[in-house]
Amino acid sequence: MTTLTRQDLNFGQVVADILCEFLEVAIHLILYVREVYPSGIFQKRKKYNVPVQMSCHPELNQYIQDTLHCVKPLIEKNDAEKVVVVIMDKEHHPVERFVFEMSQPPLLSISSDTLLSHVEQLLRAFILKISVCDAVLNNNPPGCSFTVLVHTRDAATRNMEKIQVIKDFPWIVADEQEVHMQEPRLIPLKTMTSDIVKMQLYVEERAQKT
Repeated sequence: MTTLTRQDLNFGQVVADILCEFLEVAIHLILYVREVYPSGIFQKRKKYNVPVQMSCHPELNQYIQDTLHCVKPLIEKNDAEKVVVVIMDKEHHPVERFVFEMSQPPLLSISSDTLLSHVEQLLRAFILKISVCDAVLNNNPPGCSFTVLVHTRDAATRNMEKIQVIKDFPWIVADEQEVHMQEPRLIPLKTMTSDIVKMQLYVEERAQKT
């Protein structure tokens, strides 16, 4: 067992790769389970040894990939506090917010051999929770859309313009109505604590959706 700092072995990069891969699968699954898009555009795949649903729609897939490509440098530097999948009604008011809250420890104290398999087991539990979350959520109104928000730590916010990763895919400040929801119901889904990341997932659900 060795203790490594965040700078060793590109620790931040390893964590960012793992989390962005997980978030991509999670976003696709949320869109499927919450019926934001027709089920016909999704195909069953396997990830973390469990079945998941992934979109086959090129533009949707590109948007998700571009978003996470821009999120990755923030996770690498431990500057991303939350990644939020916001589902909105036709008037662009949020009906649900899936909040992934994350933080990384300054030290890594686990052997690399067991690191990936251990984290994969924990992430599998998140995917399974998302798969059945419709059992604890009310139906959404028809015609919903979604967006992805990133809450950054204070120091990172000032540098956002400098780390634009993809041309013509800039960071913009979130619209106030996308960020706030009146008297939401809070539904905790899953929490994990590992040697490389702490993460919790909860849903904020609007009391009246129609």
